[in-house]
Amino acid sequence: MLSPLLDNLARAFGALPGIGRKTAQRLAIHLVSQKPEVARELSDALREAVDQVGHCEQCRNLTEEPLCQLCRDVKRDDSTLCVVESPMDVVAIEASGGYRGRYFVLFGRLSPIDAVGPEQLHLDSLEQLVTDLPVEEVILATNLTVEGEATAHFISEMVKRQGIRVSRI
Repeated sequence: MLSPLLDNLARAFGALPGIGRKTAQRLAIHLVSQKPEVARELSDALREAVDQVGHCEQCRNLTEEPLCQLCRDVKRDDSTLCVVESPMDVVAIEASGGYRGRYFVLFGRLSPIDAVGPEQLHLDSLEQLVTDLPVEEVILATNLTVEGEATAHFISEMVKRQGIRVSRI
C-alpha cells in the first residue's frame, strides 16, 4: 500500500498512455527513491514544457517557436503535404528519412460521438495552408480506424475541390 502522496503520484503517471497501475506505482516509488535532484529535474522539465510548448502556426506540430523546425526548413518540399493525426506520426515518418515534404498535424480524428468535428481538428487551417503553399499532393496518413478513414475521406473531398492530388498511406 502506497502513502497518499505516492498514490497520487502513481495516479498521475497512470494517466499517461501505455502506463498501467503497476508501472505507475513503480515509477512513483523509483522517482522518490532517487536523489531529490532527479525528481526536481523531471518536475522542472515538465513545468517548462507545459508552459512553453505550443502549436506551430503553420503545421500545428508542437514547438516553442512560432514556426517549428520543420516549417522553418527552406529545403523541405512545399509541393507535398502529409496530414497526420499526432506529433508522434511526424516523428515516425521523419525517422524513416524518406519524406521531405511539409506536414499538418490534426491532433485527433473526426469522431461525432466524442464531439470532434472539423473545427476541433482545425481543418480550416489545413484548407488555408493548402491554398497558401504551392501544394500539388496531399498525403493522408491517418490511422486505418473507422474514424481515421472518415477523417481521410473528409479531407480528401475538401482538397480535391481545390484540384490537388490526394494519396493515402
